[in-house]
Amino acid sequence: MIPKGKGSAKLKIQVLAGGISHERDISLKSGRRVADALTDFGATVVIREPDHNLLANIKKDKPDVIFPCLHGASGEDGALRDILALTGVPFVGATAASARLTWDKSIAKILVSKSGVQTPASITLPKETFRELDAETVLKTVSAAMTFPVVVKPARSGSAQGVTIVKTLGELNRAMIDAYVYCDVAIIEKFVEGCELAISIIDLGAGPIALPAIEIEPVAGNYGYDERYTAGETNFYVPARLPKAQLDRSAKTAILVHEALGLRHLSRIDLIVDNKGTAWFLEANVMPGLTETSLLPQSVTANGNSLGEVYYSIAEAALRGRG
Repeated sequence: MIPKGKGSAKLKIQVLAGGISHERDISLKSGRRVADALTDFGATVVIREPDHNLLANIKKDKPDVIFPCLHGASGEDGALRDILALTGVPFVGATAASARLTWDKSIAKILVSKSGVQTPASITLPKETFRELDAETVLKTVSAAMTFPVVVKPARSGSAQGVTIVKTLGELNRAMIDAYVYCDVAIIEKFVEGCELAISIIDLGAGPIALPAIEIEPVAGNYGYDERYTAGETNFYVPARLPKAQLDRSAKTAILVHEALGLRHLSRIDLIVDNKGTAWFLEANVMPGLTETSLLPQSVTANGNSLGEVYYSIAEAALRGRG
């Protein structure tokens, strides 16, 4: 069980939601859900946009803690977190430095692999390189070196936007174009078949705790944007339907990833467990979705905690400078 927040101090918490990224709508939903849960638990909550009035609003609101519920570049690339650090107000989630390392999937893969965690083989292609070296020739070279299927995804993006599972060379060019819509760097990664897991991590200062793993089973076979945020498009199993030994190893892997990337307070680690029981790292989420269909909230409730007490405990940890 996660230690329960006291709720007696009546913290004033400023929730940031919205922004200008492709994930604005998801951020607004996350922010509202977090604000409602914190309010129910006894906090005083104000929701603000991260816009030109933000710094003035921080001075006006005088929050004890800022809880950014921002997804996509506006909240996860580290830039806003640098500004928040300058205000002197404690904030929930990754520091600017660890956010930058995690937000760029190509860098995160390198750091995680150095910690001993398996991650699928991949190549990283900036758009300029892709064009200058002749796209057709590059793709033929890639297809000769990598066995299909492969996964093409933006190096910096969230909510599975711009992600495509590619089964043939003929599909590869379109997939690259789709990825470049969201980022000027794309990753072509070996496809690993297996059980897809999402493991949420909570750290209140005494060390990271892995919540029950969620097994993800999309009805249509692909866990894309619609499958993430449309009720009924995906089956979730909590805990995942894997042997306990595999779940325990996967939890340890997720904690190792969280620590290797220097994350704090909360994160979500996405893994694939293959038919041999090996957990492969796919990506880490600086600020996981916190909507009604998101995975971290499902793990919290499956762990026997209420959302309000966990979010409040996280805010308390940020206030203490812990996690």
